[in-house]
Amino acid sequence: MMSISYPKNHDVIVIGAGHAGCEAALASARIGCRTLVLTANIDTIGLMSCNPSIGGVGKGHLVKEIDALGGEMGKAADHAAIQFRRLNTRKGAAVQATRIQADRQSYRTYMKKALESEKNMDIKQRMVESFLVEGGRIAGVKTNLGEHFFSDAVVVTPGTFPNGLIHIGATQISSGRAGEAAATGISESFGSIGFNVGRLKTGTPPRLDGRTIKWDMLEEQPGDKNPKPFSFTNPIIDRDQMSCYITYTNKKTHEVINNNLHKSPLYSGDIKGVGPRYCPSIEDKIVKFPDKDRHQVFLEPDGLGTYEIYPNGVSTSLPLEVQYELVRTIDGLDEVEIMRPGYAVEYDYVDPTQLKPTLETKLIDNLYFAGQINGTTGYEEAGSQGLVAGINAALRVKGEDPFILDRSQAYIGIMVDDLVTKGVDEPYRMFTSRAEYRLVLREDNADMRLGELGYKIGLLKEEDYAKFAIRKKAVADELSRLESIKVVPNSEINEILVRLGASAIKKPHSLKELLRRPEISYRDLEFFESNSSQRLITEDVVSQIEMDIKYEGYIKRQMEQIEKFKKLEDYVIPQSFSYENIPGLSNEIIQKLTSVQPNSLGQATRISGVTPAAISVLMVYLKRDSSQKQSQGHSISS
Repeated sequence: MMSISYPKNHDVIVIGAGHAGCEAALASARIGCRTLVLTANIDTIGLMSCNPSIGGVGKGHLVKEIDALGGEMGKAADHAAIQFRRLNTRKGAAVQATRIQADRQSYRTYMKKALESEKNMDIKQRMVESFLVEGGRIAGVKTNLGEHFFSDAVVVTPGTFPNGLIHIGATQISSGRAGEAAATGISESFGSIGFNVGRLKTGTPPRLDGRTIKWDMLEEQPGDKNPKPFSFTNPIIDRDQMSCYITYTNKKTHEVINNNLHKSPLYSGDIKGVGPRYCPSIEDKIVKFPDKDRHQVFLEPDGLGTYEIYPNGVSTSLPLEVQYELVRTIDGLDEVEIMRPGYAVEYDYVDPTQLKPTLETKLIDNLYFAGQINGTTGYEEAGSQGLVAGINAALRVKGEDPFILDRSQAYIGIMVDDLVTKGVDEPYRMFTSRAEYRLVLREDNADMRLGELGYKIGLLKEEDYAKFAIRKKAVADELSRLESIKVVPNSEINEILVRLGASAIKKPHSLKELLRRPEISYRDLEFFESNSSQRLITEDVVSQIEMDIKYEGYIKRQMEQIEKFKKLEDYVIPQSFSYENIPGLSNEIIQKLTSVQPNSLGQATRISGVTPAAISVLMVYLKRDSSQKQSQGHSISS
C-alpha cells in the first residue's frame, strides 16, 4: 500500500476517544497545542462502554480531581446525570463519595460536542496501525489506509481494543467492544518496539428490556433529595431523577450457574487474561463465595429515552441460552427479555512499569500511554490518566516542566505512582484504602488542593478559576471569623449546649472550638451569636468548614506525616544513576531498581522487594554521589 503523508502537522496526536482519549485531547488543546484525535468511530466518542454510572468510593474522588484541574468528566457527568447519590454519608469524611447514574447517550453527545467545539482540535475517523519512530523519539503514526500523520508527541488510549477478543460461551469474536472491530496492528507495534505485553479481561452483563421487568416486586433506590453536583463550577442541581432498583440472586440462580460452569470460557480455559478481582463475574462470585446464598443486583436505567436496563452484578460470559435461564431465576426478572447478551473481553495491555510518572514511555521519547493499556479498569481511572498524559504531552511540546502529582496531593498521584512503581497483575481499580493520607485527600477539598495547579498549567478556565477563588476566600474568611468570635459562659448558653447534647462550658470558647464538638453542627452556631449572617454561606462552603474544623487534629497529624514523606520524595535520583556495584544491594534489588528507575528515594521505597536496609544503603551512596558532583563543580568553577 502506498504511503500518504498528511500535509498538516500537529503538536499532539491522541489515539482513541474513550474516557482517557477525551481528557487527553481536551487537555492538550486547551493548553494551546494543535491536537489531532484519531478514533476508529467518531460516533462512539465518549461512549460509556459498560455501566451507565460515574463515580463511587475512590472513583468519585478521581472525578472531583479531574474537575478541579480543569478536566471535563465531572461536567459531563452532571449534564448527563439521571440520578445523584452520596455514598457512605454515615461514615467518615474520607470515604464519603459521589456517584451518578447517567443517560448513556446524553453523556456521549456531550463529550463529542466538547471535543468538536475545541478550537485547537481536529478529529478524524481512522484506525492506527503502527508508530513512526525516529532516533528513539516518536514522530507520528501510520493508519491502516497507509496515511502518515506527524506530530511532536503521541498519546495512546486504545481501551480494550488491542487484540480484543469477545467471549460468549464457546463463541469468540475479534472485537474490542460488541459490534466494533479489534485493533490488531497497534498491538503488534507494541511488541516490536520492545514493550512487555500481557493479557487482561473484563466483562459486562446482559442488557435487559425494562418493559419485561416486574418493578413492583423490587426494592426502589431513589436519588438524593438535595443532589450535589460533581463539578465545583456547577450550580445547584434541579431536575427530576430516575430510580434504580435492587434485587438478588438466589439458590436457583446459583444452581443454574454451577450446572453450566463447564460452558463458561472462564472455567473451560478459553480465557487466559486476568479479570478484575473487585468486580468479578457472577460465575466467579458463585465459585469463590459458595457460602453466600444470594448476591445483590442493581437494576440501572441506561437513560431517559430507552427501556434498556443494566443489571449491575451479573457480569457473565456464559452462553446466551444460559444467560436467559439464570436471569429468569431472579426475583422480578422471571419473564425478562435480554436486549444484548453479556460477554467477557480479553485485550492486550503494556506493563506500566515501563512508564515514567508523566506516563511517557521509557522506551520511546514523547510517547504516552493512558487508560486500560496501562492495566487499569474503569472510566474514572482512564480519564485521570488521560488528563495526566495529555497535560504532559502538551507541556513537553511547549518545552515546559512536567506535571507530576505525588501521593500526598491527589488520588490521581496515588494511582499513577502505583502503576509505574508496582505494575499490575490484575486490572487496577482505585479505592480510598490505597491512600496513606486519605483524610487530607477528600472529595470536598479537591478544588482547594488542585485548583491553583490547574490554573497555573492553563487548563482551568478563567471563569472557573474565579468561582474557585471565591469559594476559597469564603472558606478562609469564615474560618477566621469563627476563630475570632468568643462565647462567654452563662446559664442561657449552657442550657442551649445541653439541649444540643453537648456539655456546658466554664470558660470562654470561640465558635470554632464549639463547632469542633461532634454534637454541634455549623447551623447550630446561630444559637450562640446575634448576627446570623453566616446563614448566607453556601452548603458546599459549610461542608468544607465543618470537615476542616471537626477533623483538624487528625488532619494536622497527617500533614506532619506528609512532611516526612516529602523529604524522601524530594530526594531526587538522577536518571543516570547506576545501581551496579553498590555494596549491600542484592542482585535482585539492583535489577528491580534498574527496571523501575525510580525518580526519587520515596518512589524507591514503594518498589516491591526493596527493603528498608537497601534504602539506607542507597541514601548513603546518593549523598556521596551528590557531594562528589558538587566538589567537581566547585573545582571547575574555581
